[in-house]
Amino acid sequence: MIKMSTPAKAIKAALAEALVYYYPIAGRLREVPGTNKLVVDCTGEGAVFVQASANVRLEEFGEPPLRGPYPCAEELFCDVGDTKVVVGKPLFFLQLKHLSCGGFALGFQACHNIVDAFGLIQLVKSIADLARGDARPAVLPAWERQILMARTPPRIVVLTGAGAEHKNADMLPNDVLLSTPLESMVHRHLLFGPRDIAHLRGHIAQPHLSKLVTTFELLTAVMWRCRTAALGYEAGEKARLVFPLNARGRWKRDLPIPRGYYGNALLHAVVEATVRDLCSGNPLDHTVELVRGAKADVSPERMRSMVDMMALQRGRGQTAFPTRHVYWVSNLGRIGDDAVDFGWADWVGGGFPLPKLTSFHTTGKNQDGHESVTVTLLLPGRAMDRFAKEIASWLNKHDGGNRFTPSSL
Repeated sequence: MIKMSTPAKAIKAALAEALVYYYPIAGRLREVPGTNKLVVDCTGEGAVFVQASANVRLEEFGEPPLRGPYPCAEELFCDVGDTKVVVGKPLFFLQLKHLSCGGFALGFQACHNIVDAFGLIQLVKSIADLARGDARPAVLPAWERQILMARTPPRIVVLTGAGAEHKNADMLPNDVLLSTPLESMVHRHLLFGPRDIAHLRGHIAQPHLSKLVTTFELLTAVMWRCRTAALGYEAGEKARLVFPLNARGRWKRDLPIPRGYYGNALLHAVVEATVRDLCSGNPLDHTVELVRGAKADVSPERMRSMVDMMALQRGRGQTAFPTRHVYWVSNLGRIGDDAVDFGWADWVGGGFPLPKLTSFHTTGKNQDGHESVTVTLLLPGRAMDRFAKEIASWLNKHDGGNRFTPSSL
C-alpha cells in the first residue's frame, strides 16, 4: 500500500507499481527486420515521470469544470521529441505540474500503437487506485493482442472512400486544410448547451428520427455540413467523415474482447457524400442518416478487415483511410477521465489541450450547471470565419446571442 506524503511521491510510486501490471508499457517497441512489423520488447526500461511547478493558480485556467483551450498548454506535457518516431522510445510519459494554489495538473501521453483512449484512461485510473492506497487496480489489465492480429492472408472489405484515394492521389484536388500550416490555423472550442442541442434537433423533419438520433450523431452531422461548406470544396467533390467506434463489448461472441483490454480496440466508420448532396438542398435528416448508417454498417468482419488493411499499409507511406476532404471526429464523452479518483484530489477538468485536426467531443457542465458538449475545431482563419456564419444560421444566432464559451466563436 502506498502512503501519500506529497502528490508527486505518491503518483510516482503508483506509476512504478502500475507498471508491474502493465509491464509491456515499461518496454520498448522494436521493428522485426524485413517484416514492417512492430513488437514489444519487455526490457523493463520503464516510463517517464517528470515533476515540475508553475506560478499559476487553478482559477487562472477558468471556472470548473475546466475545458480547453488551456493557457501554455504545451508546458503541461513532457517533451517527447518527434511523435512519429516510436521505435526504441518510452511508451508512456507522465508529468505532474504543481500549481501555486496547491492543486496540480497531470499531463500524460502514450504511444498509440500500444493503447487507445480507453486503454490510456484505464492505465491512469490504475495509477490513481494505487496512489489512493488500494492494494491493486480496480480493473486488472488484459494484453491478449492475438484477438486483433492481422490475418494471413489478409481479407479486405473496402471501406467507403478508402483505397481509391491511393490509386488516384494525383488527380484529387488540393485540400486547403492539408496545405495550411498548423501554426496558421485557428483553434476553437464550441460549447453546445441543452438549448442549442434542442434547437438543432428541431431541424430534423422526421419525428421518429429526431427521437432516435444521439447527441453525437446530431452534432457530427451539423458540424460536418458547416465545416465542409466553410472549406469551400467544389460541389461535385467528395467529402468524407471518419469516426472511431469502441469495439469493446460490441460482439461478445464473434470478437470477445476481455474486460481490462487496453490495446487499440477501435473500428473506424467511414462515410462519404458529394459536397452538393451534403450542403445544398438536402435536409438535415439526410446527413443524420448517413452518420447513423455508417455506425450501423460495422461488423466483426469489418473490424478484422480494418486490422488487415492497416497491417498491409504499414511501411508503405500510406494510410488505411482517406486523407483529403476528411472530417475526423472522435467522441471522448465516455472514456471516463472524469472518474479518475486519487482520493485526496478532486477532478476539475481535462481533455485534449493541444489543437488537432481531429474534432473531439467531450461532455461536462456549462456555466449554468447544465450537461453540455464541447466540440473542438481547427480551421484556416478564413474558413473559421465562414464556419461561424454557417453554425450561426443553424442555431439562429445571427443576432450575436450565441452561447459558445468566451474563447470560442
